[in-house]
This record gives sequence, structure tokens and C-alpha cells, in this order.
Amino acid sequence: MDEINLQPGRVPTRIVLASIAGIWLCYLALITLRSLLIDRTYFSEMLGLRSVVTLAGIAMTVMVWSILRLFDRRRVGVRMGIAAVLMVPAALALALINTQVFSGIDQRNFKQERNPSEVQVRHDTAGNVLVDIPDPPQLSRAQLAQLQQKFAEQGLWRQLTDIAIGRYFLLLAWAALYFAMVNAEQARAAERREGEYRRAAKASELRSLRYQVNPHFLFNTLNSLSALVMTGKDAAAEKMIQTLSAFYRRSLAEDPTGDIALEAEVALQRSYLEIEAVRFPERLRTRFDLPQALEQACVPGLILQPLVENSVRYAVAATARPVTVAVTAREDVGQLVLEVSDDGPAIPDDGEHGFGIGLANVRDRLAVRYGDAASLVSGPGDGGGWRSVIRLPLEVDD
Repeated sequence: MDEINLQPGRVPTRIVLASIAGIWLCYLALITLRSLLIDRTYFSEMLGLRSVVTLAGIAMTVMVWSILRLFDRRRVGVRMGIAAVLMVPAALALALINTQVFSGIDQRNFKQERNPSEVQVRHDTAGNVLVDIPDPPQLSRAQLAQLQQKFAEQGLWRQLTDIAIGRYFLLLAWAALYFAMVNAEQARAAERREGEYRRAAKASELRSLRYQVNPHFLFNTLNSLSALVMTGKDAAAEKMIQTLSAFYRRSLAEDPTGDIALEAEVALQRSYLEIEAVRFPERLRTRFDLPQALEQACVPGLILQPLVENSVRYAVAATARPVTVAVTAREDVGQLVLEVSDDGPAIPDDGEHGFGIGLANVRDRLAVRYGDAASLVSGPGDGGGWRSVIRLPLEVDD
């Protein structure tokens, strides 16, 4: 059985990078739109500087992700707490970068010539509204310069705080998106592992059911071989041994959990009936009807074996007259219909026609392989004898 992957799912790097670029480009688009609607001063220059800040944001977020991804296996609450703490220095760093990038324009705005007797309204690079009030006449020029420096420092601190808070929530928004992607990928990985476990269990059950057929068939065949030896039919016994060897060489070469072509399955049943014909040379007759169009249809290996074996056991061996065992295949509305029938006694003495390992094994294998899409119906035939019909999905191996 193949080894099952127990590693938790990880979000592909290309998807993470795309999400980071997407959220920062969205920010760039929104901030540019706001500039178009509110203040177009230095628009081209500001667009270039905002692009630089956006690239810095992308780089910083990638650095944050390289740390966050180390905690992908932790609980969601732990990851959220780590992100909340980790985003604080990242947001402060982005705020400082933003201030440095736009410092030239901010100083240019601050030093613009203005009328000291008028109230003027302007915007800084963070989008804050700045109001320049008239200079009080009683203050000296030195006092006014000191006052302006104080207001400038306070404005810089307020600007840093506003930008840092904005970047912090922007980074947290991306972190929430990343956690959602991690959870989705882990859920998909869990589904894949569950599917692998189901397939492994199914393969194990199929293998077990398939291996039930071979010992059962071998037991009956060895009994027949023993009878030939005891009755002195050495030539017949030798022929049975050779045919038995060829049969097992072909049947054991197949994957016990896989399907084989219907043509190969019918060939195995021919070999089996040749073995039984050594025991019943005058009583066993066979008929096969396999359309060429269905030769490559896929069926579970040895699925017909218990049915053919039951016909030999309960029909051929139970009567002294010739009995014909027929194996036919046909298509019916997208389904493959396989039929094993005989014209022997309809109901054996025990009231059942191979109810033990034979029919039960076929039903179990069909249920494991196809679920409700396949069925086995077995009972007396319309014209006498016994008839078993398998219906399963028609799957052709190209």
C-alpha cells in the first residue's frame, strides 16, 4: 500500500505572494483615487512615491509571512495572537518609511509662502487637513518660528501615529486572509488524507475478498485431482495439473485490487472449465458469448469465478446428464451485464446454489468496488437450471 501523506496542507507560495501583491495594489489604487478626488497637487510625483511605499509594504508583508508560516500548525487563536504582536513593529517600520519617502513634499508644503494674516487650509501626504491660522501680532518673529517648529513636530508625531495605525489594520487584514487560506488548504489536505485512508481500506478489503477466491477454488481443485489419482487416471491428473498451473500463473499475475479486461476474465474461466472438463469429460459443456466491443470492458479480476464454480459444483457434479455452462456478456443502457447460467438442476438439495463463500464474496466485492452502482441477482432460470446476473458500470480501458 502506498504511504499516506500525513503532512498538513500549506498554501502555495505563488498564491501567498499574489495575495500580498493584491492587497497592496488595492491600497495603491484607493489612495490614488482619493488623491484624484480631493487634492491633485504634485499628482504625478505623489503617484511615484506611493508606488515606492507600496513596494516597501509588499516587501515588509513578505518578511512578516516568512515568520507567520512557521506557526501554520498552531491553533488559530495562537496564530492570531502572534500576528497581532508581529504586525506592530511592521506597521511602525512602514510608517517611518512612508514619512521618509514623503518628507520632501511635506517640507515643501510647510515652507510654502503664505499670507500670515489669512487662514489657509492644506493637506499633508497622509491625507490630514492642516489649517494655518494668522500669526498673532504680539509675537516676535523668533517666537513665531519656535511656535511653528513645535506645531511641525506635533504634526509629524500625529502623522506617524495615523499612518502606523492604518498600516497595522492593513497588515491584520492580510493576515486574516492568509489564515483563511491556510485553514482552507489544511481542510483540503485533511479531505485528501481521508480519501487516501478510504482508498487504502477499500484496497485492503478488495485484496482480502479476492484472496478468499483462490484458496476456495484451489481446495476444490485439489479434491478433484485427488479423486483422479485415486482412480488411476494419471493422464487426466497430469493434464489437470498443467492446466491448473497455467490458470494460477495468469490469475496471480494480476493486481488483486485492480480491474482486468473482460476478455482476460473470460479467458481465465475458460481455463478453469478446461480443468473441470478433465473430471467431467462427458458431462461438462461450455458456451461463451463475448461481443468484441466489450472485450476491453473493465471488471474485477475473478469476479465470475465463484459463479462458474457454483455451476460446476451444483449442476454438473449433481447430475449424470450433460450440462451446459454458459458465460455471456452484453451492454444494457450504459451498464455491463454479465451472466453465468447452466441448465442443470434448478434447486439443489440444500436449497441454496452456492450461498456460502461464492455468492457472498461476489456481492461483497461488487459493493466495495462500485457501491450501489452494481448488483448481483441469482436464482432459477426461466427455462430451468440456475442463472446469476451481474450488473455493473460499463468502463472501457482505452
